[in-house]
Amino acid sequence: MSVGYWGLGLTAADQLEIAQTAESLGYDSIWTAEAYGSDAATILAWLAAGTSKIKLGSGIFQIPARSAAMTAMTAATIDNLSGGRMLLGLGTSGPQVSEGFHGVRFAKQLQRTREYVAVLRLALSRQRIEYHGDTLELPLPDGPGKALKLTIRPVQETIPIYLAVLGPKNVQLAGEIADGWMPVYFSPEHTAELRAPLEAGAAAAGRSLDDFRICPMVHTYISDDSASARDAMRPVLALYVGGMGSREKNFYNRLVSSYGFEEAAEKVQELYLAGQKTEAMFALPDELIDLVCIVGPRDRVKAKLRAFADAGVDTLICWPVMPDQEVRKEQLRTLAELND
Repeated sequence: MSVGYWGLGLTAADQLEIAQTAESLGYDSIWTAEAYGSDAATILAWLAAGTSKIKLGSGIFQIPARSAAMTAMTAATIDNLSGGRMLLGLGTSGPQVSEGFHGVRFAKQLQRTREYVAVLRLALSRQRIEYHGDTLELPLPDGPGKALKLTIRPVQETIPIYLAVLGPKNVQLAGEIADGWMPVYFSPEHTAELRAPLEAGAAAAGRSLDDFRICPMVHTYISDDSASARDAMRPVLALYVGGMGSREKNFYNRLVSSYGFEEAAEKVQELYLAGQKTEAMFALPDELIDLVCIVGPRDRVKAKLRAFADAGVDTLICWPVMPDQEVRKEQLRTLAELND
């Protein structure tokens, strides 16, 4: 279950209530997001204090927002506060956020992610951090810097690291260096194409994907009124396909184009960037919404859950899209029931 961003329709009390409801229903984990508003770490610490069993995932910590060492400190701290429940999801965000909000150049993302994860693993295993890469140099040369190690030990022997990435090269990197992959707008019907880079990355590293976890984040709305359920998906999907990035660099637009919706993706982006957001929302084909979201009546939802399982999905991160807290909790109960 994802609680998304704090402050966008959910209070701190709402998020905790959702986490406690999910825990009581046997959900595996609760995930938080960050972009340029609330941060994920603070919310995870808050949820850790009010729960006891459910795992706590960053979905995601932004790589440009923190040094690798700071991310290791944060993950180790939350792991201790929660008794060993931390799941570490990472992502690079996009060029507009990275360069416009964090002041970090978006260049060399593959190499930056590779080196960031390498330093993270050094830190979390409590080795002295000495690393000499293309994007990271620790300690800095010709100065007073000293190779240090974390003064606290995580509860887990290994905190799992998940990469939220899109694009074949980035997905290949996840298969090579990560413990899991967190795709968004994952289509079970395109599993073979989506898994191929993962398998190539694992082969390059000489590793198996047996213990590797695929954890898509999926917007959900269970309702007998399929049209209304789809309409609830439109604002967020239009934002990502149409406005999350520039015309030249929008990874989500490219993804849905690869599913065969090139014309629709282009139209949605054109409308969204022109300020016609409502028109962009309703330019999304119903077929695309059905492909990448879990929407509609119970029998269709149950079939979709089965399709994700058949596609090799290990953990399905559901993000119920509705403003009412009681309806949101009821959605959690129904999802749990349908997943049995």
